[in-house]
Amino acid sequence: MRCVPRPFLSPPMAEISKPPVAFRALQLANEQRNAYGLRYNDFPRYRKHCANRTHRLRSTLKMTHGKGRDFKKLPPITPEIVKDGHLQLLLFEAERSWAYAQELTTASMQPANNERATSLRHSATGRFRRAVNWSTQLLFLCQTLFKSSRMSAENLIEVSVYTIILNGRFLRYRDDFEDALIQLSVARGLLDELANAASTSRDQALAVLFADEVGPEIRYCAHELGRTKAYDVSSIVSELAPKYRSEIVEDCDALVAKLQAEERTHAKLKMKLTERIWDGQPVPVRYPELVDVLLKVEEAENALADVQKDTRRPAGANSKRSKLGVTAYDAVLSALSDAEEVARRLEGMQETSANVASSSGGRDIHFVHVYILYQLLSHRIQRDLLLMTTLLASDSGDKAKAQGPKKTIASKAPVDSRLYPAVVKLLDTVLQSLAQMRTLSIVDDNPDLASAIEARIAVSNARRCVYLAQCYSATKKYAEALVLLQHATIHVRETTTSLSLTESDPLTNNNPSFFPLSKEDIKELESTVASDGLQFKRDWFAHNGGSVKADSTTYKKPLFFNIALNYVELDMERLQQRAGKQPVIAAPSTSSSAQKQAKAEPTLEKKPAPKAKVEEMVQPTPERQPQTRGGLSSLLGGWWS
Repeated sequence: MRCVPRPFLSPPMAEISKPPVAFRALQLANEQRNAYGLRYNDFPRYRKHCANRTHRLRSTLKMTHGKGRDFKKLPPITPEIVKDGHLQLLLFEAERSWAYAQELTTASMQPANNERATSLRHSATGRFRRAVNWSTQLLFLCQTLFKSSRMSAENLIEVSVYTIILNGRFLRYRDDFEDALIQLSVARGLLDELANAASTSRDQALAVLFADEVGPEIRYCAHELGRTKAYDVSSIVSELAPKYRSEIVEDCDALVAKLQAEERTHAKLKMKLTERIWDGQPVPVRYPELVDVLLKVEEAENALADVQKDTRRPAGANSKRSKLGVTAYDAVLSALSDAEEVARRLEGMQETSANVASSSGGRDIHFVHVYILYQLLSHRIQRDLLLMTTLLASDSGDKAKAQGPKKTIASKAPVDSRLYPAVVKLLDTVLQSLAQMRTLSIVDDNPDLASAIEARIAVSNARRCVYLAQCYSATKKYAEALVLLQHATIHVRETTTSLSLTESDPLTNNNPSFFPLSKEDIKELESTVASDGLQFKRDWFAHNGGSVKADSTTYKKPLFFNIALNYVELDMERLQQRAGKQPVIAAPSTSSSAQKQAKAEPTLEKKPAPKAKVEEMVQPTPERQPQTRGGLSSLLGGWWS
């Protein structure tokens, strides 16, 4: 059998057989800038980092000039041998030159360098030109890889945007504002295309971040050119970008069309962050690192919603369900704490740097930080309220088991001494969170929300007074308990007043609702305060007759407001028995009991006609003398017979 030789593969087919190259220029530049100094405009530190990184990459790729005095010429970087490391090397060379140019420009503006300011600006121009040269080489390699189907359209557009931004800034630095405005407008238009076609929220935030950085430069160039609407960046971009993008970017329309096709291909793999709305407007998320933590927050919130929707469990699994709810809240609080820390760091970076967060003048990172802090406090309050409800429900369940089916007021089951102090501590944390929430700027800007939070503060204070009064009543300090209930009544009135100031309660009507409060809850709290106050007064009267200083062991005749009762001998043994005290019963003698029976017989036999009150009061007086003689004669025997 004759062997047929294999045909020689042409270079394009050989390139197709090679693996594709994934290179995210904007993502890599953003990560390195934020990690190594540019978060705080430290250009010398970032320049040194880029120099070290290029040296490591050259050693790895074996692209050094040799050792010693022997100079070794570097091999050219061709599309056949290009790898991800070669593209990174060109990017860091461009970043190094750009950072050095910014460092020299900053040094030329200092008063100490007035004499050599011209030479510093000249050196900065040379470094800027070198950065544009390195980025142009990077763009040429990426275009070659894209033509050989080894690079995606998204990666090529990112490299094109990076190159155009560097070129536009260089033109602005040289005061060529017209060409700079065109270059920056085209870059902004491509960034908008990347944001619309992003497969993840992180990629979308990355594109929005670079677009926000370019926006102020577009506005400055338009102002220098004397445009009447220099502030309207979007209109300038929509005017210039479609007109000049095909001249600046090769086959721009075909590239954008392929980008949209790739978006439809990866539509099922999208990891989009749910848009958050506050006061009818979306909350902007313009930082990729913030997107990562907010995705964790959203995942924890979905798990919490699943736990709250799970109402098919039997009644005996309430404690297990509450534990699951507390665990879900803890996961949400942990994720929100991480998000708050990232947002606070980004806010500090914005305050120390001169960068403008939003080119449209909308909500900035300060608003996002305050919004995340509000969500953190709200979920913390919900967690504390759930713990309080669980404690009270467990105690009421134990009471029901102890009392049995017949529940009466007289038969009270004992309460754990640790219950009410624990509830008071939880309410303290709720009040602390509400007070911190009231000071937030987004709450001050919304009068209805501020009134609703003030109502929650008042009702939490009222509940705290009620449970703190229970703690005092357990130690027989009824005066302090009644004073606390008076304070609770005042707080309930404050709650009603605060709710009357709002047309609709934004916390109750929110989805999901946060700390719902209705008129029925306020009425129930008022009835609780009234019933507890009456019960404390009864317990205080039974304890020591309602006296603050009297001892409960010594007996004191209570004061009655019915004057007629002062003329009637009261059954003190019965009163003490009803008060919960066991009186000391002396053994009565036989003669005294007989005398009482003899005294009771004539009163039963005689039925006199109705008389005046004076006669009824004076009538029993003559009967006391035989009662005394009978008692003495029975005690002394025949001595008085």
